[in-house]
Amino acid sequence: MKRHTLITISAVTLISLLSSIALAKGVDQKKEDRRISYQYTNTVNADWPAHKAGKGGLIVVGKGKNVRAFSAFGGSKTSGYAYAEVANEYKRIFGDKVNVYMMPIPTAAAFYTPDVAKTWSKDETVTFNGLFEHLSDSVYVVDVYTPLAQHASEPIYSRTDHHWAPLGGYYAAQKLAQVAGVPFKDISSYDTDTVSPYVGTMYQYTKDASVKNAPEDFIYYKPRDVEYTTTYINYKTSGLKVTGEAAPKQDKFFYNFKGTGAYCTFMGGDAKIVKVQTSTRNGRHLMILKDSFGNALPGYLFYSFEEIHVIDCRYFNKNMKKYVKDNNITDIVFANNITHLIPERTSNNLRKYLNQ
Repeated sequence: MKRHTLITISAVTLISLLSSIALAKGVDQKKEDRRISYQYTNTVNADWPAHKAGKGGLIVVGKGKNVRAFSAFGGSKTSGYAYAEVANEYKRIFGDKVNVYMMPIPTAAAFYTPDVAKTWSKDETVTFNGLFEHLSDSVYVVDVYTPLAQHASEPIYSRTDHHWAPLGGYYAAQKLAQVAGVPFKDISSYDTDTVSPYVGTMYQYTKDASVKNAPEDFIYYKPRDVEYTTTYINYKTSGLKVTGEAAPKQDKFFYNFKGTGAYCTFMGGDAKIVKVQTSTRNGRHLMILKDSFGNALPGYLFYSFEEIHVIDCRYFNKNMKKYVKDNNITDIVFANNITHLIPERTSNNLRKYLNQ
């Protein structure tokens, strides 16, 4: 006589399971969700003086303690086409099992170019919209330009560094979570730490004393009431070429960097694979394909995803298809700043990872 085992599922477990299934896809997007239509007007520093500095289209704006330095933008409508095609290719290969998101990141020039310098920098929304139009309908658009523009009067970009500030990463992560259909915590759920005084990379690039003499606060946010474990595979590199890797090891996610290296607070830098396992239980495993701008994103998503994998587009020495399968990746987001998504090297690397 055969014995049959009766398996029971508690109501809480069942609700959790059904919620996980319901959250397996991002939100439905209308045509207007897939294009930037927000009309931004610079009310922060439109009347400030500006001058060119250093090499390569660098702009220094303002005087005294509020000086801001950034790179001009020179892209066109077609500049993001190759990048869009890579996202389309990833979606074709991974199909319905993986959500693919396109989240290009603006630079400070998009919001803080004063009127006197308008002809020195191109409109970044033209490139964004060209990229979005070139995407497959099955790739989700994550428009972070609009929420950043709506918060441009806040310190969302560093004044003395080429990166956005951690607060800018917060608003971008919030938009990603919204499109992905996952939970997201308000900024009040985070503790803050501050590096001060902070002068970032733009003094090195511009050699302009006014940048050096206008230090700022680097404020970053650490999540509370969520458990997480961070595992690193650090690369051995020669330039941008990966020559080897160290064994996986666990370490902290937030580092105490001072001076110009404050942006390395997140994960200690770029040349590594990072895996964060959180106490969030929803079956969603996110992969962030990023440049250094993307380093500010993961810490805001510990409440949103069960696992977060961080891979720099410039460094990867594994087969992407195998990595996605082995790690049960459910969501892939392309998160490069707009100047870094344009060069052919970025798209070529991302294609190479699919086949190596």
